[in-house]
Amino acid sequence: MTTFRKFILVALILAFGVVTLGAYVRLSDAGLGCPDWPGCYGKLTPHNAADAINAELAVRPDGPVSHAKAWKEMVHRYFAGTLGLLVLAIAVLAWRGRRDTRGGVGLPLLLLGLIVFQALLGMWTVTELLKPVIVSSHLLGGMTTLSLLLWLWLRERSWYGHGYYANSDHLRGSALLGLALVAVQIGLGGWVSTNYAALACPDLPLCHGAWMPPMDFEQGFTLHRNLGETATGELLPLAALTAIHWTHRVMALVVTVYLSWLVLRLLRSPGYAGMGVAIGGLLLLQVSLGISNVLFSLPLGVAVAHNAGAALLLCSLVLLNYRVRRR
Repeated sequence: MTTFRKFILVALILAFGVVTLGAYVRLSDAGLGCPDWPGCYGKLTPHNAADAINAELAVRPDGPVSHAKAWKEMVHRYFAGTLGLLVLAIAVLAWRGRRDTRGGVGLPLLLLGLIVFQALLGMWTVTELLKPVIVSSHLLGGMTTLSLLLWLWLRERSWYGHGYYANSDHLRGSALLGLALVAVQIGLGGWVSTNYAALACPDLPLCHGAWMPPMDFEQGFTLHRNLGETATGELLPLAALTAIHWTHRVMALVVTVYLSWLVLRLLRSPGYAGMGVAIGGLLLLQVSLGISNVLFSLPLGVAVAHNAGAALLLCSLVLLNYRVRRR
């Protein structure tokens, strides 16, 4: 394996870790554990910033800053920074060996630009005090980075360059639609998480005892507003949080039905049964974790696993799309 491919593989694994760790930071309310960027109170580590953290705790003992939260936030930044350096190295190696890469330097350079934008979103997440549209964009950027790194790894490794696979032209459209639906559902899930709407509907399968509870879609899906507030600065009503959660549930049903149909098609397509089993298994896991989040009032471990499962399901659809186009 060349150095270029090794870097891609390490970056791919690290990207999954960064996405999962980012979910852990967000769900454990540690997003403002260090209220500045890129350091922690201007220091390299929370240990060096202990005096500043203690001073903040003396003023607001129940505030967003604590030693544990600061470490969670900074560890995430260390991992994300390392990923950024790896992507930079990948882009440099791709440029230097551009005649030897299988698809040119466009994708590595796109990844580098995305990583720079991700860093900006990470900074704005802190400086804009967890504004939902920025935090959600940061999540989608992380998922996109993971997907592109997987595509680059598959392209350079030529994983599907050997063996027999039946004609897959009939699967291209349905595979692409499946990927799009999962991406939309991840975006909605991010909007639920960043608005703290995961428990806005505490019952299943109904929501507040009704199929169509009172909902405020306008306030719920207004993008340019602060966390927990309407666009005019008032407290975000429960009806808005309910609309966010209910929409995510309905989309989950759509995705489940569509992917179940896609899995059946894959099981009947020569050479694609394994992909069908993998996607079906990940779909079942995601549905189970989503239901568990509601039934058990959002346990941290289950909520983080739900985010990690979403990343794996997305990767499985990226893998399927690569395969049907590069058979």
